[in-house]
Amino acid sequence: NITRFLVVSREDAKPTGEDKTAVLFSTAHKAGALTDVLEVFKRYDINLTNIESRPSKKRQWEYYFFVDFVGHRTDKNVQEGLEEARKHCLQLSILGSFPRATELL
Repeated sequence: NITRFLVVSREDAKPTGEDKTAVLFSTAHKAGALTDVLEVFKRYDINLTNIESRPSKKRQWEYYFFVDFVGHRTDKNVQEGLEEARKHCLQLSILGSFPRATELL
């Protein structure tokens, strides 16, 4: 069991070379919609470290996906990958980029 703590800021942390980015997205309720987004991440070498789904309170059968991945939002592969992933999403929001934790407390 792991508890996550977040530091909220109006600005991203500067890239360190050892970063993670968190995004939130939703897809259409159809077969393969999530796979389409995940294939974009694979194509742009974006390594996911966490993915969680939560039901939307707006529409039945709509889910939001919270995803963490290795890289900073300013990295070229991340920028291009997220731009491509948006084409497969109803919504995609970048929650922020931050230095990766190097150890568990």
